[in-house]
Amino acid sequence: MPAPENSQLAGRVAFNYPDFRRYEYARFFITVALEMQSVAVGWQVYELTRRPFDLGLVGLAQFLPGVLLFLASGHAADRFDRRKLLVLCYSGFAICSALLLGIAWRQTHAVNAIYAVLILVGVVRSLSGPVTRAILPQLVAEEHFPNAIAWHATIYQTATILGPAVGGLTYALFRGPAGVYASATATALAAVVSTVSIRTRAKARPREPMNLTTVLAGLRYIWQRKLVLGVISLDLCAVLLGGAVALLPVYARDILKTGPWGLGILRSAPGIGAATMAVLLAHRPLRGRAGATMLWCVAGFGAFTIVFGLSRSLILSLVSLLLVGATDMVSVVVRAMLVQLATPDEVRGRVNAVEMIFIGASNEFGQFESGVTAQWFGTVPAVVLGGIGTLVVTALWAWGFADLRRAD
Repeated sequence: MPAPENSQLAGRVAFNYPDFRRYEYARFFITVALEMQSVAVGWQVYELTRRPFDLGLVGLAQFLPGVLLFLASGHAADRFDRRKLLVLCYSGFAICSALLLGIAWRQTHAVNAIYAVLILVGVVRSLSGPVTRAILPQLVAEEHFPNAIAWHATIYQTATILGPAVGGLTYALFRGPAGVYASATATALAAVVSTVSIRTRAKARPREPMNLTTVLAGLRYIWQRKLVLGVISLDLCAVLLGGAVALLPVYARDILKTGPWGLGILRSAPGIGAATMAVLLAHRPLRGRAGATMLWCVAGFGAFTIVFGLSRSLILSLVSLLLVGATDMVSVVVRAMLVQLATPDEVRGRVNAVEMIFIGASNEFGQFESGVTAQWFGTVPAVVLGGIGTLVVTALWAWGFADLRRAD
């Protein structure tokens, strides 16, 4: 049973739900696996081609399947058992890691096979994203959902800290990606085992027919609620322009002059900042002026991205990335609260599918955008211009979405 509200353990009340704990174990394992794998893929591709553009293609390969499949995946998340879908998705991630391991064993120097597997990763992610988000409110009571959101973000960010660091060190230790892909496969299988025993608290949902009206319900819901539209689109544009993650292999190898271990540390730094902020928000949640706070933090995200882009010091780069992660976490928590609690359970999967397209566009397509601009203008100008673009977007959204600016 959950702890009472006046308990000294109220800040961790979500962990009193066994199914929430199992879900978070699985989420931790799968995130570690994917983050380890991401470091190995980025370093391997850049080693083979030495072109920032190809790092952009890594993101594009994972983003395009979501664009094509998000309507169907959202409908599936509302129509079928979400726990079973999650088991299927995590199994799919394990298979993708095993395929990358096979490619590494063959020691092929063609990147096309890697891109093909990344497209499969994108297909699995297009379904896992809506399911992962839609199932969370079914694991805890509504009054404890804000606490669950904060700890969910904390555990995710902890995994994004550990995964890249372990991935980079494993890559260096085994002198290649094979050890990383083998570890990712085993970790993904651990996520499958943890997910199997989850039991949700949700009531049975009506089986809606699959037609244009029901498939587009998520889009219609977001369009009718301008505050939600403003929050999601702000995150899309800010991270799309300001994301520098795709170019970290270039910084690690050519600018900061470190090896794979340095790439792993750089990839972990935003997660450390984000996890620290998430723990703070779990114990001291936002009480007022959430919209204005979010806007200021998105602006900070852009400013610290500029500092990172100009840095030639590993220490300054790490500090900048720490602050990038911390400011981004505020946006993540505000957006999650607005979307999850305000959305009826029967359309939550479709709404989350639309949101995942926005997130995918800001992350994976943002990697492609970074790769293209780096190829055109150079790595440092691409990152700096992206940070400036984030500041401009924040100012435009603060002016154009009054409801977001006044959100309390």
